[in-house]
Amino acid sequence: MEDLRVGVFAGPVLAVLLAASFPSGSARGAQAKPDLLGIYWATEYNAKIQIVGGGELPLTAAGRAAYDKNIAGLKDGSITDAARKYCVPDGLPRVLATPYPFEIIQGPPGNVTIIYELNHQVRVIRMDKPMPGEKELISFPFYNGHSVGRFEGDTLVVETAGFNEKTFVDATGAPQTDQMRTLERIRKISPAQLEIVITIHDPDYYTRDWQARFVYNQRNDVRIDDYLCGEEHRDISSVRGVRRP
Repeated sequence: MEDLRVGVFAGPVLAVLLAASFPSGSARGAQAKPDLLGIYWATEYNAKIQIVGGGELPLTAAGRAAYDKNIAGLKDGSITDAARKYCVPDGLPRVLATPYPFEIIQGPPGNVTIIYELNHQVRVIRMDKPMPGEKELISFPFYNGHSVGRFEGDTLVVETAGFNEKTFVDATGAPQTDQMRTLERIRKISPAQLEIVITIHDPDYYTRDWQARFVYNQRNDVRIDDYLCGEEHRDISSVRGVRRP
C-alpha cells in the first residue's frame, strides 16, 4: 500500500478573494444552497502536492530550510509523521489528498460537517459565522484549524485559520506555520464529481499564495469504514497513484 507520509490573508489578497466569494446579504438570501451531501472518493493520489499551473512549491529561504529538515528527519527517523504513526489529523491541505472516502453532511443546522475515513477525522465548518478572533485562534489551535464558510452560488467557500503547526502540507514533509490561512472553493463539477480548489497563504514559508486542485468521484455505493493505525483497511489500490503492495 502507498506510504502516505506524506494575521489573515495579506490585506489586499483577502479583500479580493472574500469580495468575490461572499456576496451581499440580499444576494445570498436569493440563492438556493447547492446539494453537496454524499460520499466522495479521490480519483488520484499524489504524495507530493501538485500546484495549479505546475512547478515547485514557491518556498522562501526559511521554508526551504524547514522542508529540507523535514525530509531528512523523516528519512532518518528523527522526525515522526504523527498522522500515520499516531492517527492524529492530517491538517490542511494534506487531508484533501486522502485516498480514502470521505462524507459531506450538510448539518446540523448552521454547519457543514466533513467526515474522513482516514484517521476518522472530523471537520466542522461553521456557516454564516465570523472567524474566531486572534486570541482564540492562538489559544486553541487545531490540527485542521478553525473553519467558517458561506455559499456562493453553487460553491461552498471555506476560510480556515488557527492551525497548530504539527502537520505537513503533504506526505513528503512540505512545511507550514501556525500563521497559515487557507481558502477552499468546493463545488460539484458534474452530477457525479466534486472539485476542491484550495489557496494557501503562509508568507513565512512561501513567497506567494499558491493553489492545489483535487477531484473526487461521488460514491454513495460505499460507506465510511473503521480506521485504526497499524491495521489493514479497505483496498485503495484502485486509486491512481497509490503504490501497490
